[in-house]
Amino acid sequence: MTRQQLIPHLFRTEYRKIVAVLCKRFGFDQIEIAEDIASDTFLAATQSWSYGGAPPNPVAWLYNAAKNKAKNYLQRESTFEAKVAPQLVGNPVTGYENELDLSPQNISDSQLQMMFAICQPVIPVEAQVGLSLRILCGFGIDEIAEAFLSNKETINKRLFRAKEKLRQEKIKIEFPGLSEIDARLDTVLTTIYLLFSEGYYSVNQNQTLRKDLCLEAMRLCTMLTEHENTNQPQVNALLSLMYFHSSRFDARINRNGELVLYDEQDTSLWNYELMAKGAYYFHKAAAGDRLSKYHLEAGIAWWNTQKADTKEKWENILQLYNSLLQLAYSPVAALNRTYALAKANSREEAIIEAEKLKLVNNQFYFALLGELYTGIDREKAVGNFKAALELAKSPADKQTMQRKIDAL
Repeated sequence: MTRQQLIPHLFRTEYRKIVAVLCKRFGFDQIEIAEDIASDTFLAATQSWSYGGAPPNPVAWLYNAAKNKAKNYLQRESTFEAKVAPQLVGNPVTGYENELDLSPQNISDSQLQMMFAICQPVIPVEAQVGLSLRILCGFGIDEIAEAFLSNKETINKRLFRAKEKLRQEKIKIEFPGLSEIDARLDTVLTTIYLLFSEGYYSVNQNQTLRKDLCLEAMRLCTMLTEHENTNQPQVNALLSLMYFHSSRFDARINRNGELVLYDEQDTSLWNYELMAKGAYYFHKAAAGDRLSKYHLEAGIAWWNTQKADTKEKWENILQLYNSLLQLAYSPVAALNRTYALAKANSREEAIIEAEKLKLVNNQFYFALLGELYTGIDREKAVGNFKAALELAKSPADKQTMQRKIDAL
């Protein structure tokens, strides 16, 4: 991995760990200071490593740099403690005798505690997710805006208001009581799934980075399964879902970086070890009597790991999509359902259902219609592939659509 790749990679994996520990130490009232120290740490790494090269242990270098910067900040604050203290609320920053604890256990605890501290009912759910993506996942404002189909200005304002509200409410970074965990767990899981999706469906062509994003999301979810109070069926269902998806990761992209459709995937590239782990967590998810959307999506993902292209398979997938849309409707799920409908029933029926969705800003909507019309109406197939080409964001996606057009 080159230095140009290493810094962004480490920013993804380590920035949120450093921020979580700093926020736990300082409190929400000093959240910008925590983010500044973490950002300065990576700026220092960029400047230092540009001349001397990356150190043998880049993560340890980052942690030591963050500890030193935090200590320097606390030393400066202690000098002006008499002036600053009256203005502090929540967890005042005092003393610097004990250095920043960046041990694996404290990093894990800090991230879990930060997840639930952010997922507070005092701020809107979309702000909870956005703030979690920023602090815990290291997402840039552009990426968060894309996730919410919004713009940078709106996201910046949303995150600023959320931070102010958390400060006003003097929210502590700690594990919530048992009665509160269920209320805030859904948002935590949404955040983790968005992180996974950023890797699995990303237009970024850096394959190492994309895989790391998926692995980080799975790691965060695994942390929840390892804590007694958060090891719940829906958590295991989400982890199962991500394992099933990840098992087909290498088969989804060809050597040119182009997306490979399900029917065209090389099944020899499927990872059966990851499938087995998915099955393990899917079995654990069967405990209790609550059916979540993650259970249904995991069921769909499991069927997609079965090689046999049988009517039974697609009828089961179709029924799972029907249940999913009743439980948690989304346009993307409705679009994916039409593919299962084509396989279980007919392309003609799927086309009727797909065109009802009118997802005219979605490249995959037109790409799917192009596939459905192929062999039925050449002109409409080409027209839809051209529309998908216009909306495609990555060079690889554009190449895929152009190849489809050329083939027709």
